[in-house]
Parts: sequence; C-alpha cells; structure tokens
Amino acid sequence: MIGARGSSNGPRIDLDAARERFLLQLKADGRSEHTIGQYERHLVLLARWAAGEGLSGDVAALDHEAVARFLTSPLAITQADGRPKRAGTVNSLRTSVRGFFAYLHRAGYLAEDPSRLVRHAICGPAPPRSLSEADQRRLLGTLASAEGEAARRDHALFHLLLATGVRLGAALALDAADLDLDGGEALLRRSKGGRVERVFLPPALQEHLRRYLAERGTGALFARRDGRPITARHAHRRLAHWLEKSGAGRVSPHGLRHAFALGLYRRTRDLLLVRRALGHRSIGSTLRYARIQDDELRAVMQAGG
Repeated sequence: MIGARGSSNGPRIDLDAARERFLLQLKADGRSEHTIGQYERHLVLLARWAAGEGLSGDVAALDHEAVARFLTSPLAITQADGRPKRAGTVNSLRTSVRGFFAYLHRAGYLAEDPSRLVRHAICGPAPPRSLSEADQRRLLGTLASAEGEAARRDHALFHLLLATGVRLGAALALDAADLDLDGGEALLRRSKGGRVERVFLPPALQEHLRRYLAERGTGALFARRDGRPITARHAHRRLAHWLEKSGAGRVSPHGLRHAFALGLYRRTRDLLLVRRALGHRSIGSTLRYARIQDDELRAVMQAGG
C-alpha cells in the first residue's frame, strides 16, 4: 500500500502523540498562539485524512507519496462548501506539513523527512482585505453614537486598531498603565515574537483614550465586566456586529490593521515608514501595500498621452 513503506530508526510514535510533541516544541520556541493554532488545525486535518485512508496511526506509515496524496486530497484543497481554497491557504498547509515532518526527522522519530519533496505553489500575494475610508467612517460613526459600556470599549478598541495598525493580540494585552497620553505613546508588551514595542498615538486617538480612561480607570484597557481582558474571539464577534450595524464591509480585526497600512502608504508613499509602523522584520511583508491601484494606473497612463 502506498504510504505504508516508511520506517524509522527511532521510537514508534502515532500521529496524535507526534502532533502534541511538535506543538510543545513550537511553544518552547516562542511561537505565537495564532501560529500554533494554525499548525494544530492543519495537523488535525492530516490525521483525519490518514484515518480515512485506513493508514496506520504510526507516523512512519506516511511516506512522501502519502504526503503528496494528502496535499492533493479534497480535505486539503477545498473548503467545506466545496469551493477551492485560495493558493495562499494551501501554501500555509504545505508549510505546516513541512514543519511537522522536519521536526519529527530532526527529533529522531523518522529516518527520513517524507515532506522533503514538497514545494510551495508559485502565486502572487493576495491583496489585503481592509475597509475603505468611507466604511471606516461609517464604523466609527456608528460606534460613537452607540450607548453602553461595551460600546464605548469597542469604540476605543477599533479606533486604536484603525489609527495605529497594532495587532489585535497586542491591543487586548494593553493595560491602562501602558498608555502615556501626554507623550502620545503606548507600550505594547505582547507583540509578535515576544518583543516589547512602542506605538505612537495620533492626537484624535489620544483624546478619545483620555475620555475612555476617565470612565474606566486602571486595569486591563479592554476588559469584560469581571475586569479581565476580552478574548480575541469576542473581539471578532463584536467587530462583525458593528460592521453589520453600520453597513460597512465585512472584515476581520486584522483587516483594520491592513486599512491603517494602506492609508499610511497612500499618504506617505514610504514603505520603510509603513514597515516601522507595523513592526515588520522583513520589508517583504510590507510590499503588499505598495500595489498600484487600477485608478492610479489609469491616471498615469492617461497622463502619458
């Protein structure tokens, strides 16, 4: 049977146990909860496929041909509704599979890495999903007119994301003491990669947060009734609620970060400045915001006669 020829000189280990040990290693390496969660979802998918194929639970039952079969299976390349997954999404799955088997090989559980032949598909980066300036105004206007403590919290949170581009996890980890409103700064103690970073606050946001803090006081900046920070899942739900209520487009909290980045690039045309504002380690991560828009290309071509 294809997929049953693998062997290992090390101890036998089944897929579930291997996945748990790999996730533990990712935690030890300081990878973010988001990254670990994505690896876990992908590896659960691999285990479902292997069980459906009747393969042994032992990771040694998966050779390079089995890995190729998984990556071309409906579970890997189609969504639950049958539509094909985006090329970038499938590339993320390939990354997870490669990382998992490379770990097993280096840890001595497999004599060979069965994902060694896997390559990423060549595809252009997907345009970032964000909110137009009009939709941003609709969202913030709806929040400004809403009543209640939760609405005021959500208004401050989503204004912060749109005005600074900070990641949701870093924003939710903020404490009132992390804000220096006189200096126009906030200290991010939970940034990607475990870094502590400083972000600058525009004047309008400073005044908004000053009013918000006058009501909230100390403790977690974006808290529930019990004083603990709201979860990322809850923030996703709250944003979806306010977007629907305002009639703005549908986007995730990370889309607010994209909206900030696109707006900053349009105003400055300075990729290095956008990179610094977003805290990107590589300029490659920032290049996606420099795509020429159709209306800009049309204007340049028409001006050229």
